[in-house]
Amino acid sequence: MKHTPHTSHPPVSYLNYNGKILRDDKEIIKAGNRGFRYGDGLFETMKMVNGTIPLATLHFERLMDGIQVMKFNKPAYLTAEYLSKQIFELAKKNNNGKLVRIRLTVFRGEGGLYDAQNNVTNYIIQTWNLPGDNIVLNENGLVIDIFPDARIASDKFSPLKSNNYLPYVMGALYAKQNKLNDCLLLNTDGNICDATIANIFIIKGADLITPPLSEGCVAGVMRRCIIEHPDASQLPIIEKILSVTDLLEAEEVFLSNAIYGIRWVSRFRDAHYSNTETARIFCSIAGIIL
Repeated sequence: MKHTPHTSHPPVSYLNYNGKILRDDKEIIKAGNRGFRYGDGLFETMKMVNGTIPLATLHFERLMDGIQVMKFNKPAYLTAEYLSKQIFELAKKNNNGKLVRIRLTVFRGEGGLYDAQNNVTNYIIQTWNLPGDNIVLNENGLVIDIFPDARIASDKFSPLKSNNYLPYVMGALYAKQNKLNDCLLLNTDGNICDATIANIFIIKGADLITPPLSEGCVAGVMRRCIIEHPDASQLPIIEKILSVTDLLEAEEVFLSNAIYGIRWVSRFRDAHYSNTETARIFCSIAGIIL
């Protein structure tokens, strides 16, 4: 008897589209979707640890602020509590483990630039498992440089995590092509803005320094957590313009985002950094959010 070779298939994954749980291979976005056409939307990237979303209040506050700034018509039911319930139900459906990455995308829907069919807030939720090393400080420091091909403008929309993310997408591609761990983006004045998926902090002298939001950087949730908990750093926290020279003269440099928390940088061009203070800050912030 001839045996048919056994072929394993990846487990089925699901997403949540406007409250309906669907297979993630189901086509749900039409060609006329404004999020697809124009980047007319927002997204939040969150982490779930043992069934809890760290800094959930800050995530949903930023999302709701962005929905208001972008003039969506938000249904009354679309609250932080409602979306949290949808996230937990999807993670359960996907059999996610103790560490989970969550992406919540909101977008306007169908229509042209001047003739949106409506401004109702549509949403998609996706969840994936995260590796265990996600909750520890990176053992090997990151190597970073400047992305040379784009400049970030500072305006009412620059703090938002909008779907119009092209400079950061191209910066990440540049980093990969040049064997870098990440790239920094400059603003239109040539000052340091942020990294492709993170905000930047430097330790220089006795100060912990990060660019203010007026420099065009994304209003990161982890960035806000660090600033609002100065006892965690035990250093004066200063928001001020950062130049490339400041970066070269810093003693330590780290990047922050909601998924990894804090990641230390070991090298930028000819500058090499330690991570003594960064490691201590990492542990203090982890104790606050977990």
